[in-house]
Amino acid sequence: MLLQLNIHNYAIVDHLDLELKPGMSVITGETGAGKSIMLDALSLSLGARADSGVVRPGADKADILASFDIRQIPEATAWLAERDLDDDGQCLLRRVITAEGRSRGYINSKPCTQADLRELGALLIDIHSQHEHQSLLKTDTHRRLLDEYAKVVPLSQEVSQLARQWQQKTTLLERLNSTSEEQQARIQLLCYQLEELDALSLGDNELEQLEQEQQTLSQAGQLLEHCRFIIDLCSEGEGNTVLSALSSGLNRGRAFTQPPAALQQCNELLTSAQIQVEEAVGELNRFVDGFDANPERQQWVDERLDGIYSLARKHRVNPEELNSLHQQLLQELEGLQGEDGQLGNLAIELEQLAAEYTKKAASLTSKRAAAAKKLQKAVTERMQELGMPGGRFEIALTGLAVSDPAVHGLESIEFLVSANPGQPLKPLARVASGGELSRISLAIQVITAQTSRVPTLVFDEVDVGIGGPTAEIVGQLLRQLGETGQVLTVTHLPQVAAQGHQHLFVYKERGKNSTTTAVCELKPAQRTEEIARMLGGVEMTDESLAHARKMLAG
Repeated sequence: MLLQLNIHNYAIVDHLDLELKPGMSVITGETGAGKSIMLDALSLSLGARADSGVVRPGADKADILASFDIRQIPEATAWLAERDLDDDGQCLLRRVITAEGRSRGYINSKPCTQADLRELGALLIDIHSQHEHQSLLKTDTHRRLLDEYAKVVPLSQEVSQLARQWQQKTTLLERLNSTSEEQQARIQLLCYQLEELDALSLGDNELEQLEQEQQTLSQAGQLLEHCRFIIDLCSEGEGNTVLSALSSGLNRGRAFTQPPAALQQCNELLTSAQIQVEEAVGELNRFVDGFDANPERQQWVDERLDGIYSLARKHRVNPEELNSLHQQLLQELEGLQGEDGQLGNLAIELEQLAAEYTKKAASLTSKRAAAAKKLQKAVTERMQELGMPGGRFEIALTGLAVSDPAVHGLESIEFLVSANPGQPLKPLARVASGGELSRISLAIQVITAQTSRVPTLVFDEVDVGIGGPTAEIVGQLLRQLGETGQVLTVTHLPQVAAQGHQHLFVYKERGKNSTTTAVCELKPAQRTEEIARMLGGVEMTDESLAHARKMLAG
């Protein structure tokens, strides 16, 4: 609820601190005293558009602060928490307008946009005036009020969630379908490329081994000639060979019984050399004996390497990267085939979602239709009481001409009214008379107040054009609303003013060089006098005072 409204340098208000209470607060005063100024200032704190003309002459800025207790408003609490603006159940909305026309907004002392003020303000207050009917002119509000009245908000949320899931999966399916032809072409290409790589079947380290073998085969003649030369030189040649020379040297060196240390070391080195030469000759003999200089083998190696190099050039990679490429292409193919299979799964999921949506939405439609009959009957009855005999209120549930699941159900919802007998039903937003619109809005709010999420209702001169018994009924209805929430109403009618739980009086203070608007809360005796003034004009009589006491007592 609204706890306090502080206004500084706004219009003809110099400084105004207004404390508000639960229940019904009535605002009265003489014509031109500025009763609507407070509501206009309140609208600015809720994000209404402003210009430099609202700043009090001579001041550099106007400053409006509205303080709320939101502990009983879970939607507002959640809104603040999501934006890290919550403050233990308190909410401060502030608006500053400079004389140059610049505007700044604050929520709990933190800067915010005008749109944020409007969005949060819509959860806190609903203002009804002859010129500004905020939420009741919107079909979104019509749907919300009907769903709350029918107690189907959870079901409505389920329907919305199913529709959004369907939309998300449909978007994904369309994306997959739109690229399906390209994917199929890519899959075919990948399969062909993988067949080539599979056919090549390049083994680990095979490339290195083949290149080494090719080099060996290409030098076969030279290698064999070189090997035979060394073998002959070392052991098998005519005349002296390396091994025979080493053997001869060792035999002569061993003839000494006590050779010098140098000769003994020389014998050891020659012995080691003899062993190494014998091992070298053995290695060469084994190589020569096992070497196959088969031209067919060389041709096969050349062709195998040529196939590897050609496939590497085709894919623009190095030959040693072919196996890595094979794994990459395989993973891509598996991914594409997975998406291809996802098409079928998505189609099944969409069918299931559509079936579930249809079931839930049909149930929602049925419950909405039943509640709409009760609500339109109740509001129509209130309209008769509010000075609109023969007036009608209906709720149009129009089926949507769409094949896809709609977020808000199978139908659009709109409030229709006929304020006078014989007039056709029209959308609530097209009602010409501001007074009629205010009273129709009042009738709707009275019926839906028990389920409405907006705790504070503001009515600016809803009694225009009515009087007598109807005015008394308006007062009773507003008080009834105040029993379950908070109601602020600007009124000219004593029948309405007498019903308030709190009575605020607006008056002008005239100084030597300026005039300002002030507000005070009336005490019981002052309230009696104000009701009497409203009944009989400036001069109060014993009769008007007695009548005022009777109205306040009754």
